[in-house]
Amino acid sequence: MQMGLERDQVMLVSGIGCHGKIVNYVNVNGFHGIHGRVLPLATGIELANPSLTVVGFAGDADQYDEGWGHFSHALRRNIDITLIVHNNMVLGLTTGQTTATSQRGFKTKSTPFGSIPPMLNPIAHALVSNGTFVARGFAGDVKHLTSLIVEAINHKGFALVDVFQPCVTFNYLNTYDWFTKRVYKLEEKGHDYTDRQKALEKSFEWGNRIPIGIFFKEEKRTYRDSLPHLKGMPLTKMPVDDVNIIPLLKSMM
Repeated sequence: MQMGLERDQVMLVSGIGCHGKIVNYVNVNGFHGIHGRVLPLATGIELANPSLTVVGFAGDADQYDEGWGHFSHALRRNIDITLIVHNNMVLGLTTGQTTATSQRGFKTKSTPFGSIPPMLNPIAHALVSNGTFVARGFAGDVKHLTSLIVEAINHKGFALVDVFQPCVTFNYLNTYDWFTKRVYKLEEKGHDYTDRQKALEKSFEWGNRIPIGIFFKEEKRTYRDSLPHLKGMPLTKMPVDDVNIIPLLKSMM
């Protein structure tokens, strides 16, 4: 409602995880894909039909584990989509195993002595992969999170919103209370989101003080802008009656 979009102008894409059924709960176009493949699906949809506002929803394991290979490439290509990651730092759907964002030492059924590797930093990775909109929100502050999502969707290019979304069932450490005591808003501290280096420094803050808000934002040419054959007409409207792919198929034999 805040953005004035009609339902048929929006396309949601989700993967596998607790977030996955969001396409069934929001009354817009939706595609529930397979594990780790939110970004390829969203990319294809955006390139084929740019009149749609494409928003991908993924979980931390869905995107930062299984789908990690697609993450950096979607960022560096600057695909015009929004990616919202439900980051609860645990595999909630499969009863509480660690993910790439689980804190070191976090004990689960599959890591009874604690998680060994350090936690992945998606904000830092997005920044060094030339992301043009990098933000983080907290599910415990819905008003602030809503404003971030609106700005992300309005951004022309790839927009990441990583969301601290505590799993009340399996994550005994990173709870709502734990985050509430630690998060602070970057905009309230005068952060300059046009400075990528400052944003990168902020991305490494963790512990007693954890920043949320827009880390970095810039306007930059999108991937689609560099595809001249797609500028005139969306793929979904291009005539195919006279297209003959037989020569192409023969060239592959």
